[in-house]
Formats: sequence, structure tokens, C-alpha cells
Amino acid sequence: MYSPYRSNRNVVFSCRYHVVWCPKYRRAVLVDGADEALKRIVERVCMAREAVLIELEVMPDHVHLLVDVDPQFGIHRLIKEVKGTSSRELRAAFPFLKSRLPTLWTNSYFVSTVGGAPLAVIKQYIENQKHV
Repeated sequence: MYSPYRSNRNVVFSCRYHVVWCPKYRRAVLVDGADEALKRIVERVCMAREAVLIELEVMPDHVHLLVDVDPQFGIHRLIKEVKGTSSRELRAAFPFLKSRLPTLWTNSYFVSTVGGAPLAVIKQYIENQKHV
């Protein structure tokens, strides 16, 4: 079972993110084995960076990732490494990715925090601290 809280030397945290990114021009190129290879690369990078991979789904034209990341490492650094490593390795292993695209990924991605209490509950908790 996945624990909701983790810690490093000085922070206890629960930083879960839903991340979505696409191949350049949103081309449907994550097929014919590239999808499975991408999953292995994402798993390896997450393990190396001590990020907990909660869920991963590769569609032909985009990727969904649910991950828990140490806030001192940062989601931006994890995604940069995932996209860089996967682009390099997938383009070397699957030549059709080089012929169809100038680069594998777009520069952008979507990220949203996930989990925890609803915003209204946290806001009320903070407001009520004066009266405790």
C-alpha cells in the first residue's frame, strides 16, 4: 500500500502531481513498441530520482503520469529528465521517430497537484487557527 506521506532528511511531504505531455505536433507516434519502451524509461527515471510512480498511461499522442515527487527535487526537474532521457533513447531505438519529427516532445506540459483535502477545508482550517 502506498503511504500518503514520505520524508527526506528535513521535510515530510505528500507532493502528488498529474502530468500530461505530447509528442511534437501531437503526432500519434507512441506505438509499435515505443509505448512500452517509454513506460520502462519513465519507471527507471522515477526510481533513480526516488519519485513514486503511482500511475502511467501512454496513449499514441500523449502521456499521463501520476507521480509523487520530493519537493526539494521538484516536478520540473523530474519531467525535464523524463522527457530528455526518453527522447534520446526512443529516437535511437525507433528510427521512425526521427523521420517523422524534428524532436520527440513539445517544450510544454500540463501539471496539476493532486490529493489532500479540498481547498475550502484547508482554507477554513487555517482561518480557525487563531481560535484554537
